[in-house]
Amino acid sequence: MRLGKSGNKMSKAETTLRRCYKNKRIMVTGHTGFKGSWLSFWLKELGAEVIGYALDPYTQRDNFVQSHLSRSMIDIRGDIRDHSKLQRVFKKYSPEFVFHLAAQSLVREGYQNPKETYDINIGGTVNVLENCRASESVRVIINVTSDKCYENKEWIWGYRETDALGGYDPYSSSKACSEILTAAWRNSFFNPKSWRSHGKSLSSVRAGNVIGGGDWAKDRIIPDCIGALEKKKSIEIRNPQATRPWQYVLEPLGGYLLLGAYMATAPQKYSGAWNFGPDISSIVSVQKLVELVVHFWGEGKWQHLREKSKPHEAGLLALDTHKAYFELGWKPCLGIEEAVLNTIVWYKAAHSNKNIPELCNNQIQEYMRNMQIG
Repeated sequence: MRLGKSGNKMSKAETTLRRCYKNKRIMVTGHTGFKGSWLSFWLKELGAEVIGYALDPYTQRDNFVQSHLSRSMIDIRGDIRDHSKLQRVFKKYSPEFVFHLAAQSLVREGYQNPKETYDINIGGTVNVLENCRASESVRVIINVTSDKCYENKEWIWGYRETDALGGYDPYSSSKACSEILTAAWRNSFFNPKSWRSHGKSLSSVRAGNVIGGGDWAKDRIIPDCIGALEKKKSIEIRNPQATRPWQYVLEPLGGYLLLGAYMATAPQKYSGAWNFGPDISSIVSVQKLVELVVHFWGEGKWQHLREKSKPHEAGLLALDTHKAYFELGWKPCLGIEEAVLNTIVWYKAAHSNKNIPELCNNQIQEYMRNMQIG
């Protein structure tokens, strides 16, 4: 019987992840961001040596700061567009795995600063892939993009990995471009058919609307909700009827980690594009999400903010995750209510100055005990 740190019997998922990542050198770009900080914390808990490369955290309330990650990993500040600095980091630390999360990740910011959005999301990805190509140590590369990379036809079916890429707005299209160039590098330099000559496996991953503790980015629904609730103000919603595939942050991250483990053992088979989205029951309206936030917070109200002019945002979007289920054995294990509850627990703990590192660790341990893989 194998036991985890908590003394409980390890699940198949936990056993797989610990076996893969323990004592491995992992680079995470964007480690100070919301998803990047949770991924880095999880990798540290698995026993990995984590090297982070990113800009400063957005606020001092972010999960990266509150979880004290800088104390337990190699924390490097740098711009993903700075090829020379990134090159020096690759040469100094020789990572085996690379998770690329550094990005401009906001739709509205893309409208306001389109050139910067393309420079970061396309040029930054090229910089990462080129440094991976030059590195003798890198074996597994995962580029984290977005569900918004698809050509959204506002249909009720989930988008599959083989569906057309597109993107109405600068942010969405920049993620589609990142997917296209990832496929080009995979075909041209990291082709699975010639793996023995280059020794690298490259995948891209697409998740839904990720929620969780420690996200304070502007123009995102959960930070907007918490900010209003803390000030005892009404939550303002721009598009209450828009539906999104909401998922707790550990769900897609667990998929990324599982995929990385499989890529390390069967690099030719698992190189490609992958969706990691929630069950259909978690594809709900913004209004429903906000009502759950208010419920678990214990008080509050919301109102419809009717803007005279606003940039286009998708009304309906969902992902098809059959590929991850049948080929990785991965499936989500948290419903929308659990996702919102876990999120609110983090913000309430931070609001009360409680032990955030312990909370993060407990949520990760609990998730690994319940993580579903085949």
